[in-house]
Amino acid sequence: MAWTSGRKLAIASAVIAGVVGYMAFVGASGGWQYYMTADECLANTARAAGHRVRVSGRIAADSLQVAADRRQASFVLAGTTGNLPVVCTGLLPEPLTGSMEVVVEGRLESPCLLRGDKILTRCASKYESK
Repeated sequence: MAWTSGRKLAIASAVIAGVVGYMAFVGASGGWQYYMTADECLANTARAAGHRVRVSGRIAADSLQVAADRRQASFVLAGTTGNLPVVCTGLLPEPLTGSMEVVVEGRLESPCLLRGDKILTRCASKYESK
């Protein structure tokens, strides 16, 4: 059976399309991660301990402590039913202040300590109409 150039081209195109489709799926699936609220994280500590998580919450008033070099911060994420202590290392966002909404990415340690390596600020004022 002779392989025609059209058949070879069709097979090569199918392989390339499959690889590109797979790479697109893998790249997009990283953005599908959702975050838990501080209360959800506290309620699921047994299951989430030792795993990477994203936790959303408000920095409790007067709990924010930032190192002088701005490479470490400790604070408490306030939930409606409990509080989650957080220690973050690495570069901190510039507008990090107490009582603001943040999403912290990191590893949940027992008992109820989130070791973060990334903080995303949620500034509602950027999205308000003028």
